[in-house]
Amino acid sequence: MIVNLTPGFIASQLTVPEGKARAEYCDTVVRGLLIEVRSPPSFVPTWYLRHKVEELEGKKTAYDRLGTIKELTIPQARKKATLLKAEYALAPKKRAVPVEEKSAITLDTFWTDHALPYLKLHKRSWQRDEQLYRIRIKPKFGEARLCDITRYQVQQFQTQLAGEKLSPASQDHHIKLLRRLLNLAVEWEFLEKNVLRGIKLLNVDNQLHDVADEEQLRKLVEVLHTDANRPVCNILLFLLSTGARVSEALKAKWSEVDLDKGVWYIPAANSKSKRGRAVPLNESARRAIDEAGQREKFEVVFANPETGKSYVRITRTFYRLRKLAGITKMRIHSCRHQYADRVLAAGGSLYSVQMLLGHADPRVSQRYAKLSMKALQDAANMAALSVPNSPPLGAPAGQEAVAEASETAKVPPFPRAA
Repeated sequence: MIVNLTPGFIASQLTVPEGKARAEYCDTVVRGLLIEVRSPPSFVPTWYLRHKVEELEGKKTAYDRLGTIKELTIPQARKKATLLKAEYALAPKKRAVPVEEKSAITLDTFWTDHALPYLKLHKRSWQRDEQLYRIRIKPKFGEARLCDITRYQVQQFQTQLAGEKLSPASQDHHIKLLRRLLNLAVEWEFLEKNVLRGIKLLNVDNQLHDVADEEQLRKLVEVLHTDANRPVCNILLFLLSTGARVSEALKAKWSEVDLDKGVWYIPAANSKSKRGRAVPLNESARRAIDEAGQREKFEVVFANPETGKSYVRITRTFYRLRKLAGITKMRIHSCRHQYADRVLAAGGSLYSVQMLLGHADPRVSQRYAKLSMKALQDAANMAALSVPNSPPLGAPAGQEAVAEASETAKVPPFPRAA
């Protein structure tokens, strides 16, 4: 069916006619572009480009999967289809690769031509994946065909990574990336199944909670209020007062700050979870912003006075300030944990921590469960009942109590038989 594809049509009229298993809705703008809909409710309508390819026995119709309607908007799908059509026009006699032959390509070809472009589009931390693949995965599996990679080989690769003294988390990152690549190969019909599905990971909890104690925090705040590098000190005070991520604070703009309402709006583009959120500004956060005070001069709140642009890195300055405060292990990201500690110590809940820190998954906030339990324990102790004439728990009993206990403990003589 050829229709005018609009957001409204996609939102409400992508249905499968009664008695049919699937339906195709073809675009009127880009010839060959269509949306496939299938009857199962769980199926997500998917964009395809339908075109003719040259085979040895003649022309045949081929379908190129572009992505689901959740992954591509109408303009994005049309642009992608147009680029593909232009590419095919330059090589009209190129033979399409049969499905059974797709699994014969090497992992490196799959990575370069398919996986990496996809990750660049959909994953912010794709540079980390590129590093993991280039340094260790490519030398081991780069020349292997997709269909030849076995579960045993990957488990042996796990053992090899352990021998290189990588942390358990780093070892798992390599295996997860391999598993993800094979998942994509299955999704894109290069493979029929993923041999790494359900592979065991180490899953060692390597989370650091290197926050400062009250005395260290007091000294750090004192240093931040007195050091000559005011711009960076204000950034760190702002991090301690909001629990924001460093990247979020460095990118903060005056247009996103409402001092009258005491709210800072973080746009989705700057958020790790890709969801915008509002952060309440407490008194210390406002003071840090007030001292930054370059609203008329710069676009960003915490601008580098020499360039007028956002700071790129402030880690070295933080280490210097940390040393002045007598702290050795605290990281700059620990400012975020420090904020969560103080929220919980003041009686806040894990749900409050989740909302304030912008955790998309509540399980991420569970790392603070121990701190939350401590706050509950302190609250429970306040309601403890006092027992008259009772020695404190764990204290040694007095002499009279010992004598009384001794008398009570004496065993009476057993009477003789008559």
